[in-house]
Amino acid sequence: MSSQNRKVLDVLDGKTVTPPPIWLMRQAGRYLPEYRETRQQAGSFLDLCYNPELAAEVTLQPIRRYGFDAAILFSDILVIPDALQRNVRFSEGHGPQMDPIDEDGIEHLKADHVADHLKPVIETVRRLRRDLPTETTLLGFCGAPWTVATYMIAGHGTPDQAPARLFAYQHPEPFAHLLDFLADVSADYLVAQIDAGADAVQIFDSWAGVLGEAEFEKYAVRPVRRMIQSVKARRPSAKIIAFAKGAGILLRNYRQATGADAIGLDWSVPLTFAVELQKEGPVQGNLDPMRVVAGGNALREGIDAVLQALGQGPLIFNLGHGITPQANPAHVTDLVNQVRSFG
Repeated sequence: MSSQNRKVLDVLDGKTVTPPPIWLMRQAGRYLPEYRETRQQAGSFLDLCYNPELAAEVTLQPIRRYGFDAAILFSDILVIPDALQRNVRFSEGHGPQMDPIDEDGIEHLKADHVADHLKPVIETVRRLRRDLPTETTLLGFCGAPWTVATYMIAGHGTPDQAPARLFAYQHPEPFAHLLDFLADVSADYLVAQIDAGADAVQIFDSWAGVLGEAEFEKYAVRPVRRMIQSVKARRPSAKIIAFAKGAGILLRNYRQATGADAIGLDWSVPLTFAVELQKEGPVQGNLDPMRVVAGGNALREGIDAVLQALGQGPLIFNLGHGITPQANPAHVTDLVNQVRSFG
């Protein structure tokens, strides 16, 4: 790891950096014309994820354009179920689909092929660390067990993940086994990314917000804690950001309960609450992605509010979720310029 790619890592160490480092979730994506071009070359979305040359290229595109302080590996959280031979596919207008898993399927899950299947992704990480500017932090990532499990149970995304919630109530033991299994496989995957050159990693729990309090503890906190303990037992200096989208007030103890170095905040987290969370350590977020679509005053005021509330402490500036395809690339330039002129 280069000692120069420090800004994001300094914040993850608990330091305040002014202006704060900035990157955006889904920064390599459909709002960029150069991404759309490369995506066409690749064939399918999964083909792009498994093509080290093209996956590295789309990861680098927003760095060339905006000079973000971090590059996040271009991949998808569903490469894990794909590696578990669940027949994952992405079709336009339908989102991700896969063969739904049942109790018997959970019982027979095997991790034998996972590392081999994910070799192209690890190769992408290697290429990125070689090709990125030394001052740019390289972030790896994976999905949290709960979020990945919701897709595996239903076979597709649903508005409130009712199939996974119901399955968990009706079959608590197989479901607990699925979460533990996914935690262990995902921890191995993160260690492989770190060993290939990722400076830090993020765990995305995109569906944490559909859980009640007791379920949040069982399905969102425990498996992520298991993962983080496993990664840090093997790579003690690993830096980990945990993002439990929609968790609201349940974030109050999330950092301590999971062992994460920083917590990501979605745009629904009130800034007054974010300030409380920042007193315990670094936070990342939390501009509403729609402000980047709107541009103008909506964008300026949103950025200013985040910076005024959180800019005096350890902050990684980001959106509260991924940038959307309809975002104007020029608005992203405005966003970067405003954040960089802070303080």
